[in-house]
Amino acid sequence: MDFFEAQQHARRRTSRLVALFVLAVLGTIGLSYAAAMALLNFERARYGFGGEDATWFDPGVFTAVAAGTLAVVGFASLYKWASFRGGGGVVAEGVGGRLVDPNTTDPAERRLLNVVEEMAIASGVPVPAVYVLNEEEGLNAFAAGLTPSDAVVAVTRGTMEKLTRDELQGVVGHEFSHILNGDMRMNVRIAAIVFGILVLGLIGRGILRGLGRGRVRSSGRGGGGAIFIILAVGLALMIIGYIGYFFGRLIQAAVSRQREFLADASAVQFTRNPGGITGALRKIGGYALGSELGTHKAAEIGHFFFAQAFEASLFGGLWATHPPLDVRIRAIDPQWDGKYFQPPEKVDVAHESFVQAGLTRPHPEVFGRIFTAAAPGAVPPRLTAMSALAAVAAVGTVTPRHVDYARDLLDRLPPRLRDAARSPAEASALIFALLSGPGPAIPEAMAAILAAKAGPEALARARELAPACDGLAVDARLPLAQLALPALRQLTGDQRAAFTAACQALIEADRQLSHFEYAIQKVVLRHLRVADAPAAAPVQLYSFNAVVEPIAVLLSALAWAGAAAGPAQADGTAEADPAAADAAFRDGAGQLRLIEARLALRPPAASEFAQLDAALDRLAGSSFPIKQRLLLACAHTVSHDGVIRPEEGELLRACADTLGCPMPPLLGELAA
Repeated sequence: MDFFEAQQHARRRTSRLVALFVLAVLGTIGLSYAAAMALLNFERARYGFGGEDATWFDPGVFTAVAAGTLAVVGFASLYKWASFRGGGGVVAEGVGGRLVDPNTTDPAERRLLNVVEEMAIASGVPVPAVYVLNEEEGLNAFAAGLTPSDAVVAVTRGTMEKLTRDELQGVVGHEFSHILNGDMRMNVRIAAIVFGILVLGLIGRGILRGLGRGRVRSSGRGGGGAIFIILAVGLALMIIGYIGYFFGRLIQAAVSRQREFLADASAVQFTRNPGGITGALRKIGGYALGSELGTHKAAEIGHFFFAQAFEASLFGGLWATHPPLDVRIRAIDPQWDGKYFQPPEKVDVAHESFVQAGLTRPHPEVFGRIFTAAAPGAVPPRLTAMSALAAVAAVGTVTPRHVDYARDLLDRLPPRLRDAARSPAEASALIFALLSGPGPAIPEAMAAILAAKAGPEALARARELAPACDGLAVDARLPLAQLALPALRQLTGDQRAAFTAACQALIEADRQLSHFEYAIQKVVLRHLRVADAPAAAPVQLYSFNAVVEPIAVLLSALAWAGAAAGPAQADGTAEADPAAADAAFRDGAGQLRLIEARLALRPPAASEFAQLDAALDRLAGSSFPIKQRLLLACAHTVSHDGVIRPEEGELLRACADTLGCPMPPLLGELAA
């Protein structure tokens, strides 16, 4: 199942899920109405008002009950949804998670961060924040958030300390599958709706507790009747609420169990190492604590986790959010002998070579080019074009080659730059150094901007980092900037505003927007902005006819970028070949048969970055089938001449990211 199919599948599952929960709410309304009418008929018979014959249909009562039930469930669900809008960090902290310092020196934490960073760079998604549940010895993990921009990966202390690196990578790969497949947002929806139904039961329980703790004196017939009515209402609400909650949890569990098989399979696909995830599952079965957590919130968000987080033997396991361990293991390894592995109490990560060196499988013949500075006047490295279909098929997926690439990249980054990317105090200075252009020194004009916008200390740090940044090739710069995202998220509101203002000033300083500057603007700054308000834009556009002009602008921008491959001019830019641009545009437009005749190459002035911004913002509201076909057209455009320059690859990946379609690094072969 590719990314676009997975997204469509997630939307269909969400629609079915909403339908099931609507039925659950309607059932709750029906039970509430029946209870209300039973109580009303009892009172009528008792006091003789409204006639002696019982009636079971009263439009007024039904309207009042339905409105009240919907109001309680709706407001409670909205309240729970709003509590999740703070991002995945809110969920992690709610179950006792501690944010791992990106610059930590603890070997176990460093290993965990390395694995998460590798998977993020390999998949093309923002590097998520990492949390550890310090008080939890069980082996478990989860990913949470509304979008990839605000996603977090959280693991228990037992997971971090008791799993080998391969097993940890399998667990993290499983969680990244949930991020890529759109499962996180559905998890939040499930938790919010189930909580809304539960609130009815909590209200009823509160009423009964209030009566039990209070001393109510009744005087005469009326007082006793009032107490009886309150008692009956409380009991009815509690029973009805918990019945609705029971069926809500059944729906939650059934949906969750199906998704876990897909995530397990994806983890194997990402790592090409079935023993990693099966080893983790076998260790869960071997430890006494297994995967259960001590927090009382484990049941509430149990469907978020890697494995069963709470005791699910009640009701014959119907509430289990995960398939049995043996079923999951045999789905991956049919030859499993049925024995759970008994591991040592703690993996000695301090002596694992990959923690110290950060590398297990170097591939200098493929990746050595990344860290070689091009000589003045040298032709920048180019990749032979992978097929456009393969480029789009790679969206939202991870291959072992991408993981190797990411691992090698992290290992080969200069230690000073890697440390700066992980330091909240230096991550912003690193971005400033990357934006300051080629050369080991920051130009005086940009230095003045930095001093004014970010302060002398930031300028000094950027100047220190600039020489090391100058030694990086183009296609290593954006991954390094992505590596800095967790540290940048720790900036305070004022610090983030100053950082954004300084970045924008540096980007606009030379009155020209390079491909890398645009990628920084669309990837790093956009993800920081979305993390502050993570609600995703709803799908609104289902017809190509509604987005003809934005598509023309996007394809034109990519075509002109690819055509600018001639000799450098005095201002440092390259002269674009109009014929080459038109041919590339036509290649891309040919993939959009429905609107091909209405597409025409826009002149450079009408397809610059400002116009491209507006076009991408418009296209971000398209359905995933439109995005899939559009990205195929984009890939044909940039690969028309048979090579993909790093600048073209960065621009294509930045556009895909803005559309909500994370594209992993383009790993073609080096051109001769």
